[in-house]
Amino acid sequence: MIQHFQYKNMYENKQLPGWTFSFYFSGMKYEGNYHKNGNIEWTGNIPPANKEEDLKKQLHELMLYHVYE
Repeated sequence: MIQHFQYKNMYENKQLPGWTFSFYFSGMKYEGNYHKNGNIEWTGNIPPANKEEDLKKQLHELMLYHVYE
């Protein structure tokens, strides 16, 4: 389960899409960029291969809720 999820606009002009995010999962901090097309780019630790797809799904849901509500 994702904990302490945070996001912010990547650009000062908030009309431009793109966000940075961070969260904790299993005691490890993960960071990345969420692009307007839904692409996720990890900028820090990369999740284990067997958990990455599940984390991406959770991130998409969180971003849809917070950004595109």
